[in-house]
Amino acid sequence: MKTVILYTDGACSGNPGPGGWGAILSYNGAEKELSGGESNTTNNRMELTAVIEGLSALRESCIVELYSDSKYVIDALEKGWAWGWKKKGWIKSDKKPALNPDLWEKLLALTQRHEMRYHWVKGHAENPYNNRCDQMAVAESKKWKA
Repeated sequence: MKTVILYTDGACSGNPGPGGWGAILSYNGAEKELSGGESNTTNNRMELTAVIEGLSALRESCIVELYSDSKYVIDALEKGWAWGWKKKGWIKSDKKPALNPDLWEKLLALTQRHEMRYHWVKGHAENPYNNRCDQMAVAESKKWKA
């Protein structure tokens, strides 16, 4: 299997508010940038959408090294929380409803197609790929400002 590196980030101006996401796919020295946004969303929805769009762009099963500054995304995937929420009908261990079940459904299905490896990176730090994803996400969110 090919090993692909996927960097993702989401941004939101207000929460909820106009938001954007950015993703960079890297394989064998080639890079592809993806980005988009929505007029009324949340930061977590944009973080999830970035990963969904990045994985959706892959045409075959791969080993995916996912890098994100979102603890929400990384922890829920790496620690299996999202699978637990799904199994309990999208209810968390504190008996509250899990947020964004529509996006988690899509994301969990996509992760099944790949061998996933999760990496949390500090946001707004020294990582040029994370910073580029942030720039794209912020630029997309600004397109939706009234």
